[in-house]
Amino acid sequence: MKELLAYIARNLVEHPDDVSVTEAERDGEVTLELRVAPDDMGKVIGRQGRIAREIRKLVYACGQRSGVRVSVDIVD
Repeated sequence: MKELLAYIARNLVEHPDDVSVTEAERDGEVTLELRVAPDDMGKVIGRQGRIAREIRKLVYACGQRSGVRVSVDIVD
């Protein structure tokens, strides 16, 4: 799931080298924190958060297939 999130983000942004994904587990739920360059934040979030919402849906669905609860946080 971490690799999926990194792949999606790298293909959306102009500075793919600045993309980083960290994984943390809290209370049985995996939280993926996505960090991108400040200039690329709008490309990852999208208008009215549409792209961010769809990224979260994809990662959540991947986690469901693996039997893991996953959430995505986009960090400044």
